[in-house]
Amino acid sequence: MAHPMGGGDPGGGWETLRAIRREKEVSAHRLRRDTARRVVAFAAPFRADIAVFLLTVVVAAAIGVATPVLAGRAVDTIADVDRGPARGGTVVMLAALIAGLAVTDAVLQLVQRWYSARIGEGAILRLRTQVFDHVQRMPLQFFTRTQTGALVSRLNGDVIGAQRAFTSTLAGVVSNIIQLALTAAVMFTLSWQITALSLVLLPVFVLPARRVGRRLADITREAYQLDAAMSATMTERFGVAGALLVKLFGRPEAEAARFAERATRVRDIGVRQAMYARTFFVALLLVASLAQALTYGLGGWLAVHGRLSVGDVVALALLLVRLYGPLTQLANIRVDVMSALVSFDRVFEILDLPPAIAQRPDAVPLPAGPGRIEFRDVHFRYPSAAEVSLASLEGVAALDHTVEGPVLRGVSFEVQPGQTVALVGPSGAGKTTVAMLVARIYDVTSGAVLVNGVDVRDVTLESLRDAVGIVTQEAHMFHETLADNLRYARPDATDEELWEALRQAQIDTLVKSLPDGLQTVVGERGYRFSGGEKQRLAIARLLLKAPSIVILDEATAHLDAESEAAVQRALSTVLRNRTALVIAHRLSTVRNADLILVLDDGRIVERGTHEELMAAGGLYAELYRTQFAVTDSPPAPPQPAVPTDPLRAPAGDLGPAA
Repeated sequence: MAHPMGGGDPGGGWETLRAIRREKEVSAHRLRRDTARRVVAFAAPFRADIAVFLLTVVVAAAIGVATPVLAGRAVDTIADVDRGPARGGTVVMLAALIAGLAVTDAVLQLVQRWYSARIGEGAILRLRTQVFDHVQRMPLQFFTRTQTGALVSRLNGDVIGAQRAFTSTLAGVVSNIIQLALTAAVMFTLSWQITALSLVLLPVFVLPARRVGRRLADITREAYQLDAAMSATMTERFGVAGALLVKLFGRPEAEAARFAERATRVRDIGVRQAMYARTFFVALLLVASLAQALTYGLGGWLAVHGRLSVGDVVALALLLVRLYGPLTQLANIRVDVMSALVSFDRVFEILDLPPAIAQRPDAVPLPAGPGRIEFRDVHFRYPSAAEVSLASLEGVAALDHTVEGPVLRGVSFEVQPGQTVALVGPSGAGKTTVAMLVARIYDVTSGAVLVNGVDVRDVTLESLRDAVGIVTQEAHMFHETLADNLRYARPDATDEELWEALRQAQIDTLVKSLPDGLQTVVGERGYRFSGGEKQRLAIARLLLKAPSIVILDEATAHLDAESEAAVQRALSTVLRNRTALVIAHRLSTVRNADLILVLDDGRIVERGTHEELMAAGGLYAELYRTQFAVTDSPPAPPQPAVPTDPLRAPAGDLGPAA
């Protein structure tokens, strides 16, 4: 028996099932009042394409209703034996008209698909680029709080859901309403009895289907959770750190058993999900078949008794296909529209988060100069979760509104051009925060940070970032080639400039020994290189940037003695004739700084040279003696002569400091 509803999707069953499964999720989301208005405003650039798209939808819907009517007229013409052979020409004309409508419909489908793809992909491009650009401007705390997977989901799942608003949802609403109105009008004109009886069967399907759909929604949510757990297991174990942990503790069998158990649960729920879905479609197919049987039975009886023509029976049977599809889909139109609005709303949530750092409209380029830093009575506190994050991205019910205490309290100091100033103190004293304020990763709560005599809030972000270079204790590398990672600092750098930077960072010999040289892929987070090698690559990247101000944030904190010595030799090149702000826990690395600032609880409690601070006998002296309390330790073996202090580099500049 031919599929009574046509195609592989009976009466729009997939769309109906999808809507029912999302009903609970959509209903639980509270839309903001202006979401619909913002969606309309967002669609403004696509209005011409949308108008053409909707026109093709309307014409295609009319053709869909006209074709069964013409088929019925053709059957009546064939059955009208009284007209003799003359009816042959009429039948051929009707067949040609049906063929012409079919060709027109095919062309319309292609045109419709073109505009649908153009609108949908355009909407995705606009949304994704806006969200990506906006997220890049969010404060660091946003990223420390946000679940990366949830954020990526917004850029994928919700953006695609928003796209559906301009394609399937919009087209479905317009097409189904027009098709339903035309089909119902024609069917009632042909036989109101058959039309009414056919519609009686619809609730028999819809009501149980909604119950099955809700149950399937619960199963689907559970399946998503199990899939996520299985994916998380693979992600953690397939990462370099996870794979190493499994090997070190010798638990591959236990890991395999654990994964097999989760995969088995995914399989079991997949079987249940498939059976519920198939039950839904079998029920829809059965109801559609019964409705067609009723049409043929009652219509045939009426035709036999002369109350209905044979062509009308055929037309009614064909039109029934056009009636059930729109009815089942329009029954869930609220869920479809709400789903699209929810997707938009979740994207707008991110776009509405204010970026912590914004460039002022009247910002000016940073004045050229060798680099002078000044802190004037700087106070700073980190923003609360409610100020920088979303509960849905953190995976919590509600955000924490607690306002943290100040991290910096009235910090004032100056770093003169070419001078090296070290920041020391216990953990949590605010050292790294000071460095982040110079680069304007954060803005001060009160007070001011000046570079070359200008408040950093008054200069363009690009000019400030060009002037300040930072090497942190964790040198991050993207999963790209060495050349790509180095050119991240200066995209127009030539290969010769890359090699020169590598030479000055004292890692060119290693790179030359690699089979692919600069085209070597560094691996996830640069795991193909050791800690010391990554630090020297980061220094080479900094040399390409050639900033006038260098910030070293625990650049050698977690390195072994040999790697530290190599990194320090490379740093000596970086610091030549540049202004430097050095953060260090190892006090031996800052002994020769021009000025040492000792921070404690967000305040500068001591300042001076190493000798002055040791003589004062304060916090610095206590920290220093704690680190070098080796009275009871055996004497250390002689060490090779290597530079241990990058802060007193030989004279002579590498080149112009931007």
